[in-house]
Amino acid sequence: MGLKRMDNVGIVVDDLPTTIDFFRELGLELEGRATIDGEWAGRITGLGDQCVEIAMMRTPDGHGRLELCRFLRPPTVADHRKAPVNALGYMRVMFAVDDIDETLEKLRKRGAELVGELVRYGNAYRLCYIRGPEGLLIGLAEELG
Repeated sequence: MGLKRMDNVGIVVDDLPTTIDFFRELGLELEGRATIDGEWAGRITGLGDQCVEIAMMRTPDGHGRLELCRFLRPPTVADHRKAPVNALGYMRVMFAVDDIDETLEKLRKRGAELVGELVRYGNAYRLCYIRGPEGLLIGLAEELG
């Protein structure tokens, strides 16, 4: 038995509607929303009886998914959103975009801020990190050439 694919990356958020709108602006499509409620789900996560709202976002090519989760119960217990890029266990998601300048312009209107600078990596990429809704760390890459 081998690995088939990476199914999704999960991110816990507080403001689900704003985060959905942000990722829609980036170009992801809302695949669906649901409420996952009950002890059975808590057996998977180890949280016991839980209730979580989820939104599954899909990349335009249909291969990548982002699962946005808002916990109703139990309440969230830690906040890593302001952690620096080199924090242990901290996650960022990187997206390939056609035009990084246009993407930044659109996302700034939704509150995105550059973490450092927009840089050129040789003749291969233009890259940057931004803070999106709720301080989420997001990478953007425009392939050159």
